[in-house]
Amino acid sequence: MDLGIAGRTAIICASSKGLGRGCAEALAQAGCTVVINGRDATTLEATAAAIRAATGATVIAVVADVSTKAGQDALLAAAPNPDILVNNNGGPPPKPFRQVTREGLLEGVVQNMATPLELVQRVIDGMVERGFGRIINITSASVVTPLTGLDVSSAARAGLTAFLAGVAREVAHANVTINNILPGVFDTDRIKTATNKVAEMQGISIEQATKNRLAAVPAGRLGTPDEFGKLCGFVASAHAGYITGQNFLIDGGAFRGTF
Repeated sequence: MDLGIAGRTAIICASSKGLGRGCAEALAQAGCTVVINGRDATTLEATAAAIRAATGATVIAVVADVSTKAGQDALLAAAPNPDILVNNNGGPPPKPFRQVTREGLLEGVVQNMATPLELVQRVIDGMVERGFGRIINITSASVVTPLTGLDVSSAARAGLTAFLAGVAREVAHANVTINNILPGVFDTDRIKTATNKVAEMQGISIEQATKNRLAAVPAGRLGTPDEFGKLCGFVASAHAGYITGQNFLIDGGAFRGTF
């Protein structure tokens, strides 16, 4: 399918690897100029080179911490008028809720709620003026179903979802959409780290913790960044202008709900 966004410019936060990279690859394949981001220059440049070679797209690599003003300034200097913004940022590691400190709670809110909101504030008026915009927030399945130890991440991402629900309706008339993609367990470094932490918390082996996670997934496997990216590509496409304020759960059937 031609997604109808060739020539558009996309900023994809935290995209040197994992789900962010999957999104960057999909948007590059669709013909977008992509601005990718990470904090490790070596990893980021390797990703940029790989995407260029695979797609022929223009790829701009920005080494930055998106949770800082300097990092956000760097992204927007590389693409002052983005058509597509994919908000993504690492969340806090799993931790028993009794061990959550005030500082840890505030840091989670900064990383997973305040940071994406700040970026939305900076790009949304330009999108409205130009009559096209796609804002996609990578949140988590934990927004709709509890995941042990991810209380801070779940709360911050749920707050982001609630905050932008009304905003999405304010800008829909201008062909600017705001949606969220909620991943379950995917084959990424973060899932490996989180699984190791859960194993430690529960006093079980990493192998057993991995089996436990997969046992809860009807698909019987981890998701891949590529299939996640393909969903992101469609939500960012010209064909998705009538979809806004929605949560797209992609978890292999792990959420046991009808609605």
